[in-house]
Amino acid sequence: MSEPLERPPWQGWNDLVVLAAGVSWDDAWMSEKQLALALSEQVPVLYVDPPVSVLTPLRKPNLRKTLPRPPLRVLRPGLARVTPVSLPGVTRPVLRDVATVMTRRAIERAVHKLGARVDAIVAASFVDVLDACPSRLRVVWGTDDWVSGADLMAVSAARLREEETRQLGSADVILSVSQQLADRWSARGRTVHVFPNGCNAEAFAETDSQRAADDVTLTRPTAGFVGHISERIDITILKAVAAAGVSLLLVGPVSITSRLHGFESLIARPNVQWTGPRPFRDLPRYLAAMSVGLTPYVLSEFNQSSYPLKTLEYLAAGLDVVSTDLPAARALPPDLVHIATAPQDFARLTAKLVNEPTGPASRKVRQDFARSQSWHARASQFLAILDHPAASATGPRKVFPA
Repeated sequence: MSEPLERPPWQGWNDLVVLAAGVSWDDAWMSEKQLALALSEQVPVLYVDPPVSVLTPLRKPNLRKTLPRPPLRVLRPGLARVTPVSLPGVTRPVLRDVATVMTRRAIERAVHKLGARVDAIVAASFVDVLDACPSRLRVVWGTDDWVSGADLMAVSAARLREEETRQLGSADVILSVSQQLADRWSARGRTVHVFPNGCNAEAFAETDSQRAADDVTLTRPTAGFVGHISERIDITILKAVAAAGVSLLLVGPVSITSRLHGFESLIARPNVQWTGPRPFRDLPRYLAAMSVGLTPYVLSEFNQSSYPLKTLEYLAAGLDVVSTDLPAARALPPDLVHIATAPQDFARLTAKLVNEPTGPASRKVRQDFARSQSWHARASQFLAILDHPAASATGPRKVFPA
């Protein structure tokens, strides 16, 4: 529950980190929310939702609670959230500019309401908010290579390139989720810090002792995929896994802009079950139904620059993992992730691991590694990169370099 601002539970909001996210707080638990939660244990954080309109819940029913009154809420001590409200059509050219203005105003008003001194404004998108209010630092955090994902997001690549140039030129500090994106941005003559995704290891630590979700009807052992189902995912790989006779569990929403081919025929197979979206808190029970976690990404330029959260979450649950040949998978320590280069190879490897699972010692190695990649460690690394006043008190923790 939100707390009234008249009696804020936090002693002060100075040295505030304003995190302008690309994903709503009420949507999937992506990297922005995970980092905000971890950061707020060390410094005050204002989480800024993407702008919404009164029609947003019709397009995304899971965001029905996102239209707040008031728009600024204290979620817990040291963590506040503001939701900019704009006109319908926030992704259209002119209305997009209106939405940006409303987002800037929402940030300015929220900071004033909190009585905060802002240390850093962090933009996890190309939205023009870096100077929405006075701050010591303006930070760009590339959670994905948004330009290469233009077609996937159904937006103009030319517009994104222009916004990328503006945003990187305005930033004091630039962070990238992967070395591949860092290399591209560094070619502009800027210093780019590689800042890979972390893992909520605590949430998945007891997966193997939990009862599988009641709605899972597949015959076990099972391989599974957890996450957004979109064109980033190679459906031919999942079809090959199912054709190999492996029970296949799919957990997550299908993207509303998706143009997936073959998904309907895939989930029509008797050994395939799709649950649809499930709350983050319930995911351990779905992972408990799995022996192998799958990261079957298409080898696109966008995916080559990504750092999938799901791979670390599978490891945190102790699962064997099979991934396509992504740089992020190659960056992990040897033997933690099995890499396959073609659908049939992926299917054969998955079937072998499902029927011949590794033992408790291997599970512990995977879980220990996932714990070393915690969002708490990432938060300390983040504050050290920003040279935030809290960094000297908390001290950065050692994290695995991407």
